[in-house]
Amino acid sequence: MEFEYLLRVVGAGICGVLVGFERKTRMKEAGVRTHFIVALGAALMMIISKYGFQDQAAWSNVKFDPARIAAQVVSGVGFLGAGMIFMHRHTVKGLTTAAGIWATAGLGLAIGSGLYILGGGATIIILLGQKILHGRYSWLASPKTQQIVICLNNTEGAVSRIQQLLEEKNITILSFHAENNSLASELNLEIIVKFPESYNAVNLLSLIQENASVKAVEFQ
Repeated sequence: MEFEYLLRVVGAGICGVLVGFERKTRMKEAGVRTHFIVALGAALMMIISKYGFQDQAAWSNVKFDPARIAAQVVSGVGFLGAGMIFMHRHTVKGLTTAAGIWATAGLGLAIGSGLYILGGGATIIILLGQKILHGRYSWLASPKTQQIVICLNNTEGAVSRIQQLLEEKNITILSFHAENNSLASELNLEIIVKFPESYNAVNLLSLIQENASVKAVEFQ
């Protein structure tokens, strides 16, 4: 029987590799190795939880709960997912990868408990879902953030014209900082904006440059 258990662990590791390879091709934080170990480890814990204490239960005539260790896998793997999530330019990154780590643990638990069809089918569904939902659909597009540095002549109404331009394009200003260079009669603006992914940032750059007050503009 232990050879069958070992095959379950190997099968879970293969499912983890498939999910991890999809993440790796998208240059995400967690790749093949991480997903492989998570799935393999979850299968191992499931097998230990389900079969590792049967002899003790038979000897002591005490009922045991085969889910007690597996339940800790579901919650305990969260610390791995938390390490994948971070903030970058006012945008949360890594949520999908963290969810993938959690789901990969579920694949390992399924195969470790002998539910091969369920585990294999769930792996295929995850891969198909990632492939389809990463398509360029407008209803799936998430907003992007960008820091813009603008150098412009310190003339009356120059800043308000920039703000009005962004509002006309439905671009949200997240932060705004202006620094006056009195020697050169210039203003340096540092703006962090949020705009739809479907909007071309290069077009925004060209649009700002058309303003007569603007001397230089760049994205950071």
